[in-house]
Amino acid sequence: MVVMLESMGLPLPAESLLITGALFCATTHQLQIEGVIIAGVTGAVMGDNLGYLIGHALGLRLLGRYGPKFGLTPQRLLLGRYVFLKHGGPVVFLGRFIAVLRMFVALLAGANRMPWHSFLFYNAVGGLFWAGGYAFCAYMLGSQIIRLSGWFALAFGLIAVVLILTALVFFKRNEKRLTEEAMKAAEHDERLKVLPS
Repeated sequence: MVVMLESMGLPLPAESLLITGALFCATTHQLQIEGVIIAGVTGAVMGDNLGYLIGHALGLRLLGRYGPKFGLTPQRLLLGRYVFLKHGGPVVFLGRFIAVLRMFVALLAGANRMPWHSFLFYNAVGGLFWAGGYAFCAYMLGSQIIRLSGWFALAFGLIAVVLILTALVFFKRNEKRLTEEAMKAAEHDERLKVLPS
């Protein structure tokens, strides 16, 4: 349910819940990982489809009015529209792996009138890789972490922290560059000039 609601646009910790559920499966064996994966993928696909319908019906006005409360500033909205109009389907797939974009990609797809069959394909593949991938990898790691000890466990933890920090810096730098590119494009593209009020 949390995964579905986050995919619709609510700021909920779906990713953390998937990872926690998978680790719970790995360490206690009281749940089956298959159930966590099926629930995660189903929730992701259903939530995105509901978000698409909301975006299609209410459009950019909803995002412009309520987006800033959830971190979707006018600059990020313009960036999202620009990247979405430029790349379409791959944005739906890759947006699943970026926290802020994950909340709004379905709404943007509907608001930008992306064909539903294309959206459904990229949404389903993205949901499978995101929910299934995170849950499966966390499960496998959780199964092995008990065996890790001493310096090896410490080194593994440090490598994970470095990788996460590197990814955050990469996304932050690209967000700034793409926002500047979107601002320039908005001067010439009628679809980007009018922001919702």
